Amino acid sequence: MDKVGLGAVNWIVLIVYLVAMLGVGVYFTKRSGKNTDAFFTASGKIPAWAAGFSIYATTLSAITFMSTPEQAFLSDWSYAAGNLAIFAIIPILIYFYIPFFRKLNVTTAYEYLEERFGPSLRVVGSLLFVLYHIGRVAIVIYLPTLAITSVSSINPIVIASVVGGLCIIYTFLGGMEGVIWSDVIQGILLLGGAILVLVLGILTINGGWSTVINDALVNDKLITTDNFKFGAAAAAIPIIFIGSIFNNLHQYTASQDVVQRYQTTKSIKETNRSLWTNGILALITIPIFYGMGTVLFSYYSNVEALPEGFNTSAIVPYFIVTTLPVGVAGLLIAAIFAACQSTISSSLNSISACITVDFKQRFFDKTWRLNDVVLARLVIIITGILGMSAALYLVSTNQAETWNLFLAMTGLFGVPIAGIFALGIFTKRANAPGVLIGLILSAITSYFIQKTSFSPFAVSVMAFFSSCIFGYIASIFFPTYTKNTTGLTIYTKNEDFIKSGVKQNIS
Repeated sequence: MDKVGLGAVNWIVLIVYLVAMLGVGVYFTKRSGKNTDAFFTASGKIPAWAAGFSIYATTLSAITFMSTPEQAFLSDWSYAAGNLAIFAIIPILIYFYIPFFRKLNVTTAYEYLEERFGPSLRVVGSLLFVLYHIGRVAIVIYLPTLAITSVSSINPIVIASVVGGLCIIYTFLGGMEGVIWSDVIQGILLLGGAILVLVLGILTINGGWSTVINDALVNDKLITTDNFKFGAAAAAIPIIFIGSIFNNLHQYTASQDVVQRYQTTKSIKETNRSLWTNGILALITIPIFYGMGTVLFSYYSNVEALPEGFNTSAIVPYFIVTTLPVGVAGLLIAAIFAACQSTISSSLNSISACITVDFKQRFFDKTWRLNDVVLARLVIIITGILGMSAALYLVSTNQAETWNLFLAMTGLFGVPIAGIFALGIFTKRANAPGVLIGLILSAITSYFIQKTSFSPFAVSVMAFFSSCIFGYIASIFFPTYTKNTTGLTIYTKNEDFIKSGVKQNIS
């Protein structure tokens, strides 16, 4: 495929955006470097709406901006059930999970696992998060790299290095406060850019909106009755909705990048408001991003054809650069970068929180004298470079349908941990040896299910329930203990959590 070129004006717009994001990190440098509380939780002074915008930008990112339209372009709107699942679980989060994390005042989600099961589960949970998010950083760096290389002959190593490197720098400088306010800017740019693509795309098609709707109905690009049939098909809405519930439970209860934001507001009430803000934004996302894919399908069916052998993961940036006015295209490519950077910066800050709090502070605080904020910044550099290296592998193999790759990673490495959190909160019988066995058996089960024709969403359902069921059954064969202020005692009724004022439903 011939490279169409980005153009000088578009490059200027893109560079101005990247420098501005770097400026945000510099602005918050002084406040973030005081201590780990400031660096990881912004000292609890973020307003609810900003925290909600940050959660939104973190969880949806470049995967939303590029892979969601790709899914609608190739298939239909069935994956939108995942956005509905986000909204559906908010009451569950507010009633059951948020009180635990806020009352225990944890910096990382995995501190709860130690309170409930002991240090071994804290280490396992934190380590799995770190590995999973290095992989996620790789996918998210890959997408804007793909966006630029699809329209430019610039070496992808240079692009991946710039994208990842700038994220590393402003995350290194600004800490969580810088990350959240960058997320707000990037979230607004992400949504505004998507709406602009949607509107301008419709205007370029002869017949406009009516042509788009007609093409979508004729080619089954929206929702049909077949989408509601259970089965192994990836487009079965019931499976997508149920699987997305467990994917989102992982992200909102067992993933440090989101849980960390629960401590950035001043109260439980503010945290709850941030979740509702995020939920509303997730609903708004449906017509905007899936609509973008439907418009692109109509455009490339009526106006012009895609080049032979085109990688559909790059369809959004290709349309932007080849069709939209100069300057506007640069702004929208910047929106793709914004979507990417909001996720990368959050992942890097959260990885550094896990390494610093769950490993250094927990096990080596007395022997390892390195300043915690310095260590956190070193971790950001190292893991950022690892993520960039993995992204270059994805570039070299020209990966397509990156959303399914991301979902496969989530089902294998993320969702089983969400099952462990659920066991800890909703049962009193589960114990450390049992849930460790359950975690291992769940990972094995998920791996073999992925080898079948089941969709990634069905894998997530099986991963969650196998983690819970195996963990609970295995726990029956071991005595149940817990730590409290008096030492090691037989666990009977969640003494630690009752003393801390946290309500718990147990069985």
